[in-house]
Amino acid sequence: MASQLPDDFKCPISLEIMSDPVILSSGQTFDRVSIQRWLDSGHRTCPVSKLPLPEPPTLIPNHALRSLISNYTLVSLPRPQPYPSNPQNLIQTLVSSLSPLDDKLNSLDQLSRMSKRDSGIRRRLTESGAVSAVLDCVNSSESGLQEKGLHLLLNLSLDDDNKVGLVAEGVIGKVVSALRSGAGDSRAVAATVLTSLAVLEVNTVTIGSYPDAIPCLLALLCAGNSRERKEAATALFTLCSFPDNRVRAVQNNAVPILLHNVNSGLERAVEVLGLLAKCRLAREEIMRFDRFLDILIEVLKNGSSRGVQYALLTLSSLCSYSEKICLEALKLGVFEICVGLLEDDNEKLRRNAKTLIKVFQGRKRIA
Repeated sequence: MASQLPDDFKCPISLEIMSDPVILSSGQTFDRVSIQRWLDSGHRTCPVSKLPLPEPPTLIPNHALRSLISNYTLVSLPRPQPYPSNPQNLIQTLVSSLSPLDDKLNSLDQLSRMSKRDSGIRRRLTESGAVSAVLDCVNSSESGLQEKGLHLLLNLSLDDDNKVGLVAEGVIGKVVSALRSGAGDSRAVAATVLTSLAVLEVNTVTIGSYPDAIPCLLALLCAGNSRERKEAATALFTLCSFPDNRVRAVQNNAVPILLHNVNSGLERAVEVLGLLAKCRLAREEIMRFDRFLDILIEVLKNGSSRGVQYALLTLSSLCSYSEKICLEALKLGVFEICVGLLEDDNEKLRRNAKTLIKVFQGRKRIA
């Protein structure tokens, strides 16, 4: 039907038939949702004429055009859905110390939805000075405020330009506090925020050196629910890309906690072990546990492709380090498992299997 309607019935932005046409001060008509998104992205010119718009821009309902479109199609168009509240009003509600709790919760909800996919909204939040208000929510003893604040903080951390600035504003201490004592989903989201921030190498160093960051992640990995343990392991994996953080993790009892989680079916934990095993201190800790080879071999036999990759990586580090471990692995059939994995479709998995085979072959030649 749309192809049979006049072009004047179509929004110049979306090129779709308008359901709620509105007029800008430039005289151009647009669908309300489309032009509101344009304005909320920070634009202050007409998309068609490029003429400057007043502040704030005014949207006047074009009832005549709406009536024409409705009569032309011989059907009633759906009632226009109200566009979400103006982001600036939501930000003002959030930063005001006088705003009631329910209003702040509503603002956090709407800003989280808006900012999830809209970088313009995220930029407006950071430039408006709202970050300190978000951090106050994260640090709140009111569980609803804390959890919703963490969700919004996670969205803000999506942009690389924000990651360093958030750390500079003291986000790590607030997030670690939520890791330690948060309620509901707060602890899982807090771990995810650390993962997002640690994508930048400079933040990996800063977070890892924060006194309670790695210990709190390990505590969550030890005692959290399934989601919390998975998010904690993901954060640890990101942080342990930096060598000094591997040492910190081992010094905080990471090895037995990770082995227990691998044995319980959390494959993300074997990925962290693969990184830790590059560290001599971690290799020595792993070898203290009688069943570590059985645990890793179980992953080789029944794990996902990614789990198998990191189990192979861990075994390569251990077998290169210790002839005794290498011989035990050979007795337990790890060489034959590796040969079978050379037929796998996953290129990284095949490469790790070849590496471990070379370690075995090198040990045999030495012997």
